Amino acid sequence: MPLVANSELPSFERLKQDGETILAADQALQQDIRELHIGLLNMMPDTALEATERQFFRLIGESNQIAQFYLHPFTLKELVRNAEGQSHVDKYYQSFEEIKEQGLDALIITGANMVGSELADQPFWQPLSEVLEWAYENVTSTLCSCLTTHAVLQFRYNQKREPLPTGKRWGVFPHRVVDRKHPLVTGVNTRFDVPHSRFNEIFPEQFKTAGLKILVESEDKEVHLAVSEDGFRLVFFQGHPEYDSISLLKEYKREVGRYINGETGNYPPFPENYFSLKCQTIIEEYQDNLNAALKEGAEIPAFPEKLITPYLDNTWHDTAEAVINNWIGKVYQLTSTDRHLPFNTDIDPNDPLDLKNS
Repeated sequence: MPLVANSELPSFERLKQDGETILAADQALQQDIRELHIGLLNMMPDTALEATERQFFRLIGESNQIAQFYLHPFTLKELVRNAEGQSHVDKYYQSFEEIKEQGLDALIITGANMVGSELADQPFWQPLSEVLEWAYENVTSTLCSCLTTHAVLQFRYNQKREPLPTGKRWGVFPHRVVDRKHPLVTGVNTRFDVPHSRFNEIFPEQFKTAGLKILVESEDKEVHLAVSEDGFRLVFFQGHPEYDSISLLKEYKREVGRYINGETGNYPPFPENYFSLKCQTIIEEYQDNLNAALKEGAEIPAFPEKLITPYLDNTWHDTAEAVINNWIGKVYQLTSTDRHLPFNTDIDPNDPLDLKNS
């Protein structure tokens, strides 16, 4: 929550210059405090549908203990689901038509599963573009996760993602804040970790060509966090700061299952910088037992998930909370009291954070 400059104390101006949010006394008096309505366009497959809800909802709920948040999950009817997944959507989700009618203050859009390599050939491509076009004109800020970042860069900025030359980017990687004055990263750790799980990338030069602002990069100069040319209306993640401690473990277990089923010829490598030495020892012992069972046609041993979990470290969640808290705080200050309007009347949509004058 912002500080109010209720006197001419010089520290207020100094903090403002350093990127802190400082409200003038007259601004504070005019603020109409209300609940925030945040949409979640969940395009994840059925197996990850509810886990993805919990990951993003947890980040929002833990980020701020003062504001009240109403969360509005919805999906795209073009995405084919099994009976259980469709039942969950039918029972608990809203339609996009209802979302448009009621209005949102902020929107989060998840990634999705791909069939083939071309984004424009996916069943979600056209309806996703319609959601994003509506959100850009009617929602204060939209946060795009991983694949959605790639989709927006392609259809809005004509920047196509490219396959990673090293194959899959998979694991937990160190990152650094490169624009410390931007309000989204004010007060966060200048160095922190982020999980990644992807085969493709939008490279820094592509973000810059599109006129976007890079806020956080990995030590290998891969972009994690960036914003649209106006500084706020679109927020881009390439990593997965919403991941739980066990998310990469679940992915690893799934890859082991593919190996068991003969879908891959090799036992999967470890996600980088994720498993502790203790975890690696447990998994290596399991791998030996598994290969012996496969060779002898014996019963397949159960994956030792419960043994591994206590030795997993989470080195990203606190910074993810801080970034989401900054994002929500800015939405709170900029959004209109009317949910159908994205900004207060005194806000410039092309520079909502007033960065050009800072």
